[in-house]
Amino acid sequence: MKKILVVLTYIVVAITAVAQSNIRLNNFWGNMYYINPASIYDKYDAVFNVSAQKQWLGIDGAPTTFFASGITYLDSYHTQLGLILIQDKIGYTSITNVNASYAYDIPLDREWQFHFGAGANYQAVSYDISKVSIANDYDPEVFEGLKDEAGFNADLGIEFASNSLKLGAVSQNFSSVFLKAKPIQTNTNFIYAKYKQNTENIVNFGAGICGIQYADIFQMEMSMTSYFKFNQYNGLIDKPDLFDIGVFYRTGSEGGLTLGFNVTDAIHLSYSYDYHFGALSAGSYGTNEIMITYNLARKPTCHNCWY
Repeated sequence: MKKILVVLTYIVVAITAVAQSNIRLNNFWGNMYYINPASIYDKYDAVFNVSAQKQWLGIDGAPTTFFASGITYLDSYHTQLGLILIQDKIGYTSITNVNASYAYDIPLDREWQFHFGAGANYQAVSYDISKVSIANDYDPEVFEGLKDEAGFNADLGIEFASNSLKLGAVSQNFSSVFLKAKPIQTNTNFIYAKYKQNTENIVNFGAGICGIQYADIFQMEMSMTSYFKFNQYNGLIDKPDLFDIGVFYRTGSEGGLTLGFNVTDAIHLSYSYDYHFGALSAGSYGTNEIMITYNLARKPTCHNCWY
């Protein structure tokens, strides 16, 4: 019985390490910077975001993620600086990720820009030993694998962007490919295309497709969104969308709905719900995510004005 418990504990740790190696928001389509440090968002002087996600409601120990970010674009230097803070908890495991990023844009012509960016990550993993239940009060075979760890990693990304189209690729936790020791988070790669109409019509449409690879897992994600706006022009640039509604599907039998609403010109509230139609459906009520975004000081001009 003791050996069975030890094996089960190690299985849980292994599943945790893989399943949460890629920590991301459902609402990353709203701002691709959430996954790619090279994605420049120069519509505002600065953008701040806080969000919370509870996965797989109904399953004990399911992941809970807290996310915060801030970016600012320095127009004179064609540079974007960003910071992301993530706290992710799953069962008795807690992962902290602090990411500082830099991106630079190169105008290619009157319509297209090339962006490249890099992020430096501080990552730490800790375990709440009090939540680990085994046959004996202390078993060195189990607790030897549950020691707190910390380390550094890096992200690299590129993006081609116009007013209506973004084409990008990013390698998250890039350093993990070269580490001899087991990394805290594994290398994850994205390639994506996102299109959004940018017309004066009250309703605009957008769509995106993204390929995701981490460890030996491959996924595709597709999204479609409708954007609604009124009083489109305020004398400087288009006013932000009043609200948006979208759907997405992720291979692996998972689909969801996204909703967004501009409380004011500066504050945007987003919500998403997704449901897993596979094995998790037996005990899960789905995943909820809520996000609040604050946009600081609209610029009189911008290079890549779309949301």
